[in-house]
Amino acid sequence: MATVLNVFFGVASLVSILVLIVLGFAVIAGMMGIFNFAHGEFVLLGAYTLYFFESFGWSPWVGIIAAPIVLFVIGIILERAVIRRFYGAPLIAMLGTYALGLSIRSIIHAVLQGQYYTVSAPLTGIVNIGGANVSEWRLAIIVVAIVISALTLAVTRWTTVGLQIRAALENPSLARAAGLSTRRIYMFTFAFGAALAGLAGALVVPIYSLYSDLGVQFLLKAFLAILLGGFNTLAGPVAGAAIIAAGTDLLPWVMAPVFASVLVVIGAIVIAKLLPNGIAGLWRR
Repeated sequence: MATVLNVFFGVASLVSILVLIVLGFAVIAGMMGIFNFAHGEFVLLGAYTLYFFESFGWSPWVGIIAAPIVLFVIGIILERAVIRRFYGAPLIAMLGTYALGLSIRSIIHAVLQGQYYTVSAPLTGIVNIGGANVSEWRLAIIVVAIVISALTLAVTRWTTVGLQIRAALENPSLARAAGLSTRRIYMFTFAFGAALAGLAGALVVPIYSLYSDLGVQFLLKAFLAILLGGFNTLAGPVAGAAIIAAGTDLLPWVMAPVFASVLVVIGAIVIAKLLPNGIAGLWRR
């Protein structure tokens, strides 16, 4: 039982990280019609922000609070300078954001000199739950992800800002006809998505360590989660993220990790083929 609980909380913490990443990725993909292939590097920048503040002797909490703020500002700058030029051109957007992500990754690789760096977790204690020794930091990640996800879904569903975002997400042309500034909404949501990725990076780096390819593995999982869940709602990608993260972390217990990764990818592709609108299409019929 203790082993099962250890596995459960380990998987749950990684599911929580992926949900935060996918929330931002889904809003950008659904609203702007582009897949932001630099999203993984936003995770990397969030992780680096925590490392940067810690290297100057600041508390890890300062870096964790600063990470989403820094990425929000970076998101605004990139959206206004680069991303808005890709609207209406999905293929060019994929290539452009991939090039952007590659540039960011190369800069961080040069700064880190290709090395791995350990980053301290703000909470280092252990909590005994049902005989299982669970890291306080993993529990904190789960709680933070639940709170942020609930707030994001609540804002998008029950506030005026959320109504405007959903209007621009579901029908941009009609939203513009109603007088909404979709350009401003796009800028805000892109920056918000970047902030979520930055927060996820700061939360996960004490578990994975900091290296220049940290965001790559999360980008692929986020893309599969969008493919699986659909991107016309926020609930679908969140469900897809839970399935992808659970699959990639549980299957290696019963088969070789390489085969587990391949099986997850094949499964996501098959489901996407059978359900063109993703999992979200099941409850929208």
